[in-house]
Amino acid sequence: MNIYVSNLAYDLTDEDLRKAFESFGQIESAVIIKDRYTGKSRGFGFVEMPAEEEAKAAISAMNGKELGGRTLNVNEARPRAEGGRGGRRSW
Repeated sequence: MNIYVSNLAYDLTDEDLRKAFESFGQIESAVIIKDRYTGKSRGFGFVEMPAEEEAKAAISAMNGKELGGRTLNVNEARPRAEGGRGGRRSW
């Protein structure tokens, strides 16, 4: 299951995100999304957990928890809409 994590502290690393969730079970990946031009964190990321039960437990436990001085928002990730951003036009 793919988990969306927002309101991340900007100095957190992928490894910090992984460590925060690994007590709930196996982690396939933990990635903080970065700005493509500056390379700085955009304040959100994704944690992929193969076991749905473990992922749901992680969502319940981590939503509203503080990490790096910020209160996390944690939800099941929604599939990305077709066409990327949707509202972007090419003239």
